[in-house]
Amino acid sequence: MSETLPLVVDLCLQDNYFDPGNSPVDGETCHYWLETWLSYLSDYLPVAAGYELSLRLTDDREIRTYNSQYRHKDQPTDVLAFAALEVDFPVDEGILETEPLYLGDIIISVETAQQQALTQNHSLARELAWLTAHACLHLLGWDHPDETSLLEMLSLQETLLTTVKIADT
Repeated sequence: MSETLPLVVDLCLQDNYFDPGNSPVDGETCHYWLETWLSYLSDYLPVAAGYELSLRLTDDREIRTYNSQYRHKDQPTDVLAFAALEVDFPVDEGILETEPLYLGDIIISVETAQQQALTQNHSLARELAWLTAHACLHLLGWDHPDETSLLEMLSLQETLLTTVKIADT
């Protein structure tokens, strides 16, 4: 995995949970995480002029609606990832030389993240980073249909958190 490629990452952050200035992580921090992680994972990315994705922070009510609509599970969840690269759609290679590649959308329930942070005895900021890293891997095609692949993915998430100097607490 290459750690030296400078990448251009456009992040659309939609914070529908926190009042302005009250979030434990700001847009600049989220952008830094994603830019660092995508650089680290660049071997798994199609070569493009840049990359785009959206991150939405919301509550259990809203994420439950999305979870019901897209996964047919009528309950809140911690994070949803909608990967654009899963779609088998031909992309003109010439476009990728000049235009950013859209990776997809991440939606995180801050309410569920807060509960999980308390249970795990770490900060909400760490939990949000953990969930963002998890969803980022899903956007790039990782999945965990069995215990072995889940453990591999969780290990890679820890590595990603280490790259942005997020401690276990």
